[in-house]
Amino acid sequence: MKTQHITPYLLKPNGKIPNNQQLPLLVYQQVFEAKEDLVSQFKEAFEQHNWRGTWADSVFDYHHYHSTSHEALGVAAGSALLILGGPDAQEIEVRAGDMLVLPAGTGHCLESSSADFKVVGAYPEGQASYDICTEEDDPKEKKKNIRKVPLPETDPVAGANGPLLEHWRPF
Repeated sequence: MKTQHITPYLLKPNGKIPNNQQLPLLVYQQVFEAKEDLVSQFKEAFEQHNWRGTWADSVFDYHHYHSTSHEALGVAAGSALLILGGPDAQEIEVRAGDMLVLPAGTGHCLESSSADFKVVGAYPEGQASYDICTEEDDPKEKKKNIRKVPLPETDPVAGANGPLLEHWRPF
């Protein structure tokens, strides 16, 4: 893993997308070199640091969030414009080698992407049975779930001493 720049975003509730009022969304820039096999690199790093349930695909093109788990998304190929936090919220451009860590409740949606865009997703140990919530769900009920989601014990790519633990200190 390369030394990378991390940008935190603390997102406010947005309509029926609750976001997380305690933990910031983290955007890691260039965790791995884009010329490498990033699917394997992200999967191996996530597994090594107890982030489970890995998969490789795209991001849904509708606003959704998870109320029962945090999520790491490693950009394995291409580039994309993601909307984070619900409709008309934070737009972030990502490219191969970047990673996002979304705290439970964080809305995310694919706005546009290159044809080869692919992410690797993973969840902290014990949280791989995630739900998929949309604006159709009752945010009051989902907020109860979000408050119960435990903090991860490790950063998804840097382990026990990684930057995630600095940004997500117990509240």
